[in-house]
Amino acid sequence: MSSNISITISGMTRTADSKAIYVLFTDGEKNAEIAIPGSRLIANNGFSEEEIAEFMEYVISEKDSIYELARTINPIRAMMK
Repeated sequence: MSSNISITISGMTRTADSKAIYVLFTDGEKNAEIAIPGSRLIANNGFSEEEIAEFMEYVISEKDSIYELARTINPIRAMMK
């Protein structure tokens, strides 16, 4: 994975019947979003298939850490800063 890629993790989101965390990868104008659970590609703007495969591998291998980070995110507190 390129050292220029930024990774942003959402807090836990909830719909009527499920929970999800969104992981956003950005590199300049390029971005891709993957949702977990399920490691579903939500959007890709400019990354190659090989790069997306690396992102998927990262999300799968770091799933536990991503869940831990997402649990600490409080969007209301973040908006108040």
